[in-house]
Formats: sequence, structure tokens, C-alpha cells
Amino acid sequence: VGARVDADSYTKDNARDFVLWKAAKPGEPTWTAAGVPGRPGWHLECSAMALRLLGDSPIDIHTGVIDLIFPHHECERAQSEAATGVPFSRHWMHVAMVYMDGHKMSKSLGNLVFVDALRREWDPRAIRLAVLVHHYRGEWEWNEGLMPAATERLRAWSAASGPAGTVLDEVRDRLDDDLDTPGAIAAIDRAAVRGEDVTAAAMLLGVRLGHPVGPA
Repeated sequence: VGARVDADSYTKDNARDFVLWKAAKPGEPTWTAAGVPGRPGWHLECSAMALRLLGDSPIDIHTGVIDLIFPHHECERAQSEAATGVPFSRHWMHVAMVYMDGHKMSKSLGNLVFVDALRREWDPRAIRLAVLVHHYRGEWEWNEGLMPAATERLRAWSAASGPAGTVLDEVRDRLDDDLDTPGAIAAIDRAAVRGEDVTAAAMLLGVRLGHPVGPA
């Protein structure tokens, strides 16, 4: 049974961070393991879900925010590999922090922007573009100018209707280079300025052109 850790941040490796089993608390669901009533630690919950749903073969891609590398992902990996004897994941992709008003977006601060609220005002495709214009490894800040800019980009792409050029290959090359979505978007921008049809290239980013721009 691991020691209890109250802090939500970790400044150094410490064996106390690795909680396998938490003692039962009033009002919480409990199970019994090794004769001890309680519930799995945070890391163990994720290992259990992954192994139950995906089996004990290595996961192809495991993602998460960069501050989950330690202790969460390191502990998740250690206990999963100890249980199965095989690598837990073939590839790890960690996303950088998103900020708002100079502070990291977090549930505790309440400085969050929710997609369901954005969809009431903005086209879902523009929401996607507002996110993809930033590389997943780079920190960025949400601001009120992102959605208008993404909407104008979507309109420009939708208006480009000339013969298709080489942009599809350019976008494939950018995405093959560590998911360089900003580079892919820039390539489509250039093609749209030239008046080329960018429908197929936009689809590689999950953006389907061909109907009016507007909220969901």
C-alpha cells in the first residue's frame, strides 16, 4: 500500500508518489485487494482500463499532457509492464500546455474554454483549425482572436475552387514530420491564395469543405 500524497504537483522523484491502493473513504466505491478494502490509485485505474479494453499487447500510441509524464505515465507504464511482461506503449505523444490570461488552463482555476459552448457560435471546423494552427508540442495561449481568424481561414479555403495543385503532397509531408499541423495549414493557405482546390488537403486535417460556414 503506497503512502498518501496530498499535493497535486511533484518537484522530484519520490517513492511516496506511487500510490497503488488507497484506503476506503466514506461514500466512495470500494473493493477488497489483499484483504484491504479501498480503491485503486490514480495510476492503477488507468492501467486497469487500458488492459481491460485494449488487452496486454502494446498500445500503438499513448497520449497525454506533458505534465502527466511524471508521475502518472511513468507509474502507469511501470506497473503495467510488471503485470504483463510486455512493453505498455510503442509511442508516447505528450501535448504541451494551453494557457489563458497567462495561466495554465485547469479545472481548479476555472479558466477553461469548452467546445460545446464554442459550437453554439462558431463552425466546428473553425474550432478544429483554431487548435491545429498550434503544434502539439508547443505551448500556446487561447485568446479571443483565434476563432475569428480560424473562421476567415475556413472561408478562404472554401472559396478556392481552381484546379488542384501539389498541396496534398505538401500536407502529407508536413504531417509525416511529427504532425506539423501549423506547417500543413500554411501550405493550404498558400494554395488557397493561388486559387487551387484544397478540399482533399483539408480533409487530411479532418476539415470537410463544401458547405456554408456557420455554427453547429
